[in-house]
Amino acid sequence: MFKGLAKEGESTMAKSIIDTLVNFQKHGTASLASAMIERRYLYFPDTKIQITPESAKIYFEDVIFQSLDGLQLHGWFVPGQPKRPVVLFCHGNAGNMSNRVPMIRFLNNLGLSVFIFDYRGYGNSKGRVNENGTYDDARGALRWLLARGWSTSEMIFLGRSLGAAVALQIAIEKPPARLVLECPFTSIVEMAQLHYPRLYRLFRGLVRAKYSNVSKIKAIRSPLLLCHGTDDRIVPCVMGERLYDLAPRPKRLLLAKGGGHSDGDILGNPDYYATWHEFSDLKRPHPENDQQEQIITC
Repeated sequence: MFKGLAKEGESTMAKSIIDTLVNFQKHGTASLASAMIERRYLYFPDTKIQITPESAKIYFEDVIFQSLDGLQLHGWFVPGQPKRPVVLFCHGNAGNMSNRVPMIRFLNNLGLSVFIFDYRGYGNSKGRVNENGTYDDARGALRWLLARGWSTSEMIFLGRSLGAAVALQIAIEKPPARLVLECPFTSIVEMAQLHYPRLYRLFRGLVRAKYSNVSKIKAIRSPLLLCHGTDDRIVPCVMGERLYDLAPRPKRLLLAKGGGHSDGDILGNPDYYATWHEFSDLKRPHPENDQQEQIITC
């Protein structure tokens, strides 16, 4: 999240935004300026697929499907063990799904099927990215799984960073058996206020994306696992803890001591594996007490 902004100081970024505004005042509209700023400072897509699951000796299907609004998207389906759930994987705002092969392998080693996809403008997916578009892309991915015969009662929605906001939105609309949010932020507004307070005061009207997890989290109806690294310098752990406090039960919070924003900081942790293994076992009797909550530190 805000990966590219770390390379620019606030004054440099301000000059860049002002140049954009001047250009669009002459040749475009405010909405186009807003879209351009979001694409430069919020989304960091890579159109080149670096590797595939085959590099990790994982069988996969190359999937071409449509977003809810008709754009052509690209995804991978990795089959798991019979009678095990499928994970609908919404990745973060940088790179593309090829950067998530280690996480795909982790999930598949648990016996889980995985359907990961690229948002519009990422990898081989068509179009240009925006907030509503990412939601429509995930809706299209869910529709593809439903057409393949999966039901939401057999699904785990997984979202990391920006993808946590996407997974959360779709989980509210179509509750899955389980919801996993990793390093989620509270909202784009609070991220901007945290990292670039002066710029936010000057240009807050230009970024239309909200991704307001903090206003939505109370609406979930699925058991929640929220994971966050305690040393995450991009999305502070306190944001994840705040979302956890607001979320309805049943819920679990896994805090990775010393963990940063990358999933590579936690994939080898045995407690992380054990937590995923238990949480993904949909046959395990769920406690009747809907007040259940648990905090795990690993």
